[in-house]
Amino acid sequence: MQFNFRAVTISHKTAPIAVRELMALNHDQVNKLLLYFKEFGDVSEALILSTCNRTEIYYQAIGNKSKEIIKLIGIENGIEKIGKYQKYFVDIDNHQQSVQHLFHVAIGLEAQVVGDLQISNQVKRAYQSSADAGLAGPFLHRLMHTTFFTNKKVVQETTFRDGAASVSYVAADMVKDLAAEIINPNILILGVGEIGADVCRNLADAGLQNVFIANRTAHKAEKLAAECGFETIPFDEAVSQLSHTDVIISSIASEQPFISAKMVKNLNIQGHKYFFDLSVPRSIEDEVDELPGALLYNIDDIKSKANAALEKRMKAIPRVKEIIEESITEFSTWSSEMVVSPTINKLKDALEEIRQEEVARYLKGTDLQQAKMVDKLTKSIMQKIIKLPVLQLKAACKRGEAETLIDVLSDLFDLEKSPSDKQDKKSLSA
Repeated sequence: MQFNFRAVTISHKTAPIAVRELMALNHDQVNKLLLYFKEFGDVSEALILSTCNRTEIYYQAIGNKSKEIIKLIGIENGIEKIGKYQKYFVDIDNHQQSVQHLFHVAIGLEAQVVGDLQISNQVKRAYQSSADAGLAGPFLHRLMHTTFFTNKKVVQETTFRDGAASVSYVAADMVKDLAAEIINPNILILGVGEIGADVCRNLADAGLQNVFIANRTAHKAEKLAAECGFETIPFDEAVSQLSHTDVIISSIASEQPFISAKMVKNLNIQGHKYFFDLSVPRSIEDEVDELPGALLYNIDDIKSKANAALEKRMKAIPRVKEIIEESITEFSTWSSEMVVSPTINKLKDALEEIRQEEVARYLKGTDLQQAKMVDKLTKSIMQKIIKLPVLQLKAACKRGEAETLIDVLSDLFDLEKSPSDKQDKKSLSA
């Protein structure tokens, strides 16, 4: 059993968002590709991870299937000339490097915001899809559970996941805290660029409701609202919605402020109204913060909190990498031993067959007690005989020399011969 784990990936490190959006796969598309792999592809195990920052397909196969997989992504997304996007993909054709890359992605080292909290849940959902499709075998099961254990260890032993380390996370955390003080708060999100969309997803993960999205391009707002379970309002009605809103989050791209102090003053705020300006240039006038009942948080306020958390995470990276390497070493030992397990089982079967034949030949006419004693004795001898070859095989795995020893044992005991071949050999010798 030789493991040939590979990966083909496209991410924020290799492609702009416009290209990543073209290659993204929704839940139904992921299931469709997994079904194709199972029915037609020469792929024994597969994991498909598709988020706003990456689309990655990990697979176990005898040969490199990455070009075919990229073509399938193109077909699934209706892209006729997928070849022109080939340069944005990274083909990881090395087993060990693919394993390491998946660990780094699952833990958050490869995230756009280091230590991203969402990625571990996204990886778990991808794994569930693989398991449901019957494309998670012994290797992938063990690999995924090892990454989950490693992630837990990172959380327990480091500051890698402490605090919110992105503008969208900080904004969502602040909104969540404020919303806890308001009964059924209404939240309005203006603009769904990359930051605005991330805030929406983070608010959805926090379980917030009564969230409304307004965007100049309506279909983008509708798509995101469907994903998050929110509602949309026409962009030209956004200003009139302000009077009914407790929290306003603006990430509108505009040369001039979209929300003015005069506009907010005319709202006659009763109590408090919270404004978050995530735009550069700013989309909410600074003077809004001076009005009674209005509290304004701009991008600098939010970034300062994010930077503090990010600094703690960056300091934890060396220890995180150590934990990952420890886990990979342990996993590699297991996977190496899995390579020799078929040979070990064949050797055990071959020796057991010899034992049973000889015992049967010499126990004719003996009583039951003598038969039990001989059976017990010969089993004990066989266990001692096989112990050394097994230990030598496992040691050879760690040295990368298992194949030579497998060949020697196979030749000595005819381990590759089928049962019918062995029966024919017995007939000839008889």
